Amino acid sequence: MNLLVKFVRHITNNMVDLKIITADQKKAARYAKAMGHPIRMYVLELLSKQSCCYSGDLTDILPIAKSTLSRHLKELKDAGLIQGEIEAPKIKYCLNNNNWQEAKILVKKLFEL
Repeated sequence: MNLLVKFVRHITNNMVDLKIITADQKKAARYAKAMGHPIRMYVLELLSKQSCCYSGDLTDILPIAKSTLSRHLKELKDAGLIQGEIEAPKIKYCLNNNNWQEAKILVKKLFEL
């Protein structure tokens, strides 16, 4: 089989694969990626037990560099699981309750398969 045929077959297979992926599956995968680190899970658990938390407080609690914490918070925020509000000089983080509830539902659906 020549290279062009392999390439076309690969593209065709990927297109077929992409058509069977639902919007819910894409959302669940994005949420799961954001939750895929113990520090992020800790932050989500902490925020689920209290209304909000300041980035400075998290820095005091967690044994990681501020820059590392910032990257973890950005990943959670980019996924829509948390939201941040600047209250200089700190940032107040809270769960995005709508997306958090959606993430829980999507993950629950996965385990019911």
